[in-house]
Amino acid sequence: MWKRVLREATVRQPWSMLASKRCLSSPPTSKSAAVDTLLLRNLKEHYVEVSKMNPPPKMNPPSEFSIVKGALDGNGPVLTRTYGNEEIKLSVMRMAYAVPGSGEDDENDEDMNQLFLHVDVSKPGQDKSLHFLCGLYPDALGVHSVSLRPKHDSADFLEVTATYSGPQFAELDERMRDAFHGFIEERGVDEKLFNFLQAWLYVKEHRSLMRWFKTVGTYINENKPAKSS
Repeated sequence: MWKRVLREATVRQPWSMLASKRCLSSPPTSKSAAVDTLLLRNLKEHYVEVSKMNPPPKMNPPSEFSIVKGALDGNGPVLTRTYGNEEIKLSVMRMAYAVPGSGEDDENDEDMNQLFLHVDVSKPGQDKSLHFLCGLYPDALGVHSVSLRPKHDSADFLEVTATYSGPQFAELDERMRDAFHGFIEERGVDEKLFNFLQAWLYVKEHRSLMRWFKTVGTYINENKPAKSS
């Protein structure tokens, strides 16, 4: 969604071409100042444009889950819940960003309806937790892999470990695959999470893009070359 906004804005006003055409004949100092001014103006215009975009309707997760405090500003788990003596943590990103080479066509809405879900199931006193990597869709959830990994407070769910993490999920027989699906569904991990996580990602992406415009603009503005005496 946000990548599409940036692309359309760039088509309307290609920054690098404008800067190079206007500044070719300028002295180095004035050229740098002109480029900075042009970039700052464009950053501000796009910041204002994105700030006017309407957020999705506010949604709550299924009642058994709680939103992790500060999740919108970090890269860790989004939702958590307890199930007996287990702690369940869910992290999410778009499938298009998690799988290299996918989602190259931003105008394909199907890419936005495919989420990559990491499910972490941990127990007290255990130094490892059970990790499920899943594809989450509006009407289905599919398990891609299951592994035991060292327990971390903020595990990166794309981390590749050197130790054996188990067989390919597709190579397991159907009864075992069904049993693993039943295991996480019993813990509330199913397609009913999609609408909330989809809306949550839109909000996170919007905030991240707004922050990017602001921090890049601040950096350019605060690091202008000093005037020669």
